[in-house]
Amino acid sequence: MPEHARTDLYDCPFDVVTSEEALERCLEWCRGPRASHTLLTINAALLCMKRRDRELEGACRHADLVVADGVSVMWASRLLGDPLPERIAGVDFMVRLLEAASKHRLKVFFLGAKQEVLDALVARTKRDYPNAEVAGVQNGYFKEPDHERIIQAIHDSGAHILFIGMPSPFKEVWSERYRERLNVPVIMGVGGSFDVLAGFIKRAPKWVQGVGMEWSWRLAMEPKKLWKRYLYTNSEFLWLTAGAMLKRRLHL
Repeated sequence: MPEHARTDLYDCPFDVVTSEEALERCLEWCRGPRASHTLLTINAALLCMKRRDRELEGACRHADLVVADGVSVMWASRLLGDPLPERIAGVDFMVRLLEAASKHRLKVFFLGAKQEVLDALVARTKRDYPNAEVAGVQNGYFKEPDHERIIQAIHDSGAHILFIGMPSPFKEVWSERYRERLNVPVIMGVGGSFDVLAGFIKRAPKWVQGVGMEWSWRLAMEPKKLWKRYLYTNSEFLWLTAGAMLKRRLHL
């Protein structure tokens, strides 16, 4: 499989790929010799967060596939003269991987969220993606002493794809820290996608997504959880973008 170009945005590598190309790369990993690969979907919040978290920074640097999940990241890539081909939202790409898992009879493992969310997600997977085998599940309410048991369960499941429905930076750091021991061809952190696909949280309408305001919809859905994150990270991201644009102009 040919390698795709990479570009650097805010000191984070991004693969210059379409959703279709990213999907094909994941399927190649599933078909090839068994080895772990991490897929990161990066938004503005993560780009800000990694500036203060060395382990998260390392996870971004060592990821096998890094794509833009966020219209603001897409806009910034264009403003800075190195446009990425398209936004690849985590929840949308998770759906594409589940469709591919059903088509190619692959095994998936779900890690994260509440047990009731997991139960609903498994039910939907069996209904909508009947040939995708759910190799295992584990809710997100565990502590560090449980890590060894969970790692072993995922390894022994023979899963081709591991979806981690946990918050950042846990999902990125945890998957990078244990990737070799997990031995799963595709490891993808999907944040709150379990809740969306299981029907517990309603996703923003298409037109809201299209104008880059999905973050405001999510804020309205979970204000107590997200207001501080969006206040600080959105402001920081605007500041970073302005600084990067000024730096670029000075070097032109």
